[in-house]
Amino acid sequence: MSKKKKLLITALIVLAVLADILIFAFMDSMDLKQKLILCGLIDISILMLVFNKEVLFGIGDNVLHDRGLIMSLAKNDFKTKYAGSYFGIIWAFIQPVIMVLVYWFALDIGLRSGRTMNYPFILWLMAGLVPWFFFAEALGSGTNALMEYSYLVKKVVFKIDILPIVKVTSAIFIHLFFVAFIVLFQCFYGYFPDLYTIQLIYYIFCMYVFVLGVSYFTSAAVIFFRDLNQIIAIILQVGIWATPIMWNIGDFMPKLDSVMKLNPVYYVVSGFRDSLLVKVWFWERPVWTAVFWTIVIFLYVFGYNTFKKLKVHFADVL
Repeated sequence: MSKKKKLLITALIVLAVLADILIFAFMDSMDLKQKLILCGLIDISILMLVFNKEVLFGIGDNVLHDRGLIMSLAKNDFKTKYAGSYFGIIWAFIQPVIMVLVYWFALDIGLRSGRTMNYPFILWLMAGLVPWFFFAEALGSGTNALMEYSYLVKKVVFKIDILPIVKVTSAIFIHLFFVAFIVLFQCFYGYFPDLYTIQLIYYIFCMYVFVLGVSYFTSAAVIFFRDLNQIIAIILQVGIWATPIMWNIGDFMPKLDSVMKLNPVYYVVSGFRDSLLVKVWFWERPVWTAVFWTIVIFLYVFGYNTFKKLKVHFADVL
């Protein structure tokens, strides 16, 4: 084992011990049960990384060593996605805007579901839909990464591990535009940016890591099981209502809300609303944050390892 790997493992273990000490020393607002749960989740997450250190180094090699190639391919992917159409990349903006207007008209104006809120329903709705649009687009693109770039997969010298990263990075360009748009849009309603707005960077990173981990698995699995695309489409159709994004489940079924918090997308959607409207820091929800990262790390480790095991067969199947 190299010195870098030993240092990384040592740093992770020290981090786990320090986190446990800080939780018991300073989290006075939490009872013993909550502290134990929080410490357990943090320790499990770090242990998964320690026992799967190849995943960490694989991420480092892909992002650091090939960052120039990744950005170049991502920009090209974004440009060519709408090449040949009359309006070009304008379509990337039109469809989400129309969806927001339709849901706003149906749910707020039609059903009057926004009357009980302390802020305009359109702002609450957009704060949930913007991260969902990124998740749906990135997952769909990431799943088909290897099939769309099959000519690169068949090249022995090409590092195909970066292809899911390319597709997810390509999807984030339009996402950043809508994040900026929603911040500006809120100004018209008197909700101006503050320190909490900076927290959006953290939640964008959360969604990026989550969808990338899932994409590693789905991009590998879809090559052998082509029906996966249809299954994902159904999951996305149901997921937009089950996350929930269109309605606040806590107002109707508080007990079910605890179960729904196991959905990583719900964490990010709530985080966007916390940053833009509710004004709550992510560390004020320590257990939920620990649950999110435990699930995401597990999915990333599982997805990346599945990708690595199956990639020797990609060229033959494609």
